[in-house]
Amino acid sequence: MSEAPAAPPAASADGAPNAGALLLRPPEPRAGWRLLPARVVAMCAVELQKLRHDRTELYTRAVQPALWLLIFGQTFTRIRAIPTGGIPYIDYLAPGIIAQSAMFIAIFYGIQIIWERDAGILNKLLVTPTPRSALITGKAFAAGVKALIQAVVVVVIAALLGVALSWNPLKLLGVALAVVLASAFFSCLSMTIAGIVLSRDRLMGFGQAITMPLFFGSNALYPLSVMPGWLQAVSKVNPLSYEVDALRGLLLGTPAHPGLDFGVLAVAAALGIAAASSLLGRLAR
Repeated sequence: MSEAPAAPPAASADGAPNAGALLLRPPEPRAGWRLLPARVVAMCAVELQKLRHDRTELYTRAVQPALWLLIFGQTFTRIRAIPTGGIPYIDYLAPGIIAQSAMFIAIFYGIQIIWERDAGILNKLLVTPTPRSALITGKAFAAGVKALIQAVVVVVIAALLGVALSWNPLKLLGVALAVVLASAFFSCLSMTIAGIVLSRDRLMGFGQAITMPLFFGSNALYPLSVMPGWLQAVSKVNPLSYEVDALRGLLLGTPAHPGLDFGVLAVAAALGIAAASSLLGRLAR
């Protein structure tokens, strides 16, 4: 007769498995702070996927900066009415138009989050484990990437018009960083306003009311030295001025304050993310 099958090895008294036993354990969950960057990247990727379905916005928004450079820039270069430190006015204007086009993309970003609220998408995102700050940060940096694409278009147009830009790779990386940080702030400003007004129509009104003052209240079109005192004070608290100053220093080699410029842009972006995150729950009610 064959022998009876051996009994399975018994577990030890303290519950530890025997050496021959196979035990599948789920991976240790990562801490929340380690998941945050991945969730920010995921939200940013989701936002950028929308460009694959409709690139019309990028094409149509390239028209306005092209007109600024072609008409305003070349005309005022001939007039020579604005002191630019010895460089052609169109060269002086190009970094300001890069900053302007990036801001115009980001400043109406709150309309999209209101649309997501109305479509029920925002409520679904808020019930996921993803922190609200990660949702806002992902959207903010997606706006920065869209603005960066727009900035590339403006740089190409400026180069075709003969603007003497620097093509140093490190300086171009600095340009990209300045555009992304500034666009992140302006998109968060838009989402913050959306959390206050709660309506697309009201947001459109506020957006149109602040874009021109932000643009003309900066050094994008003229240096601080020609501004009246009160406008100089406005320009010094306007993040767009620091973006333009950084872009001019990187692209044209004019005197700039890179430490101050990037520091202000980083702080502004962080404060914008905090403000928009705090109002996201109010928007979803």
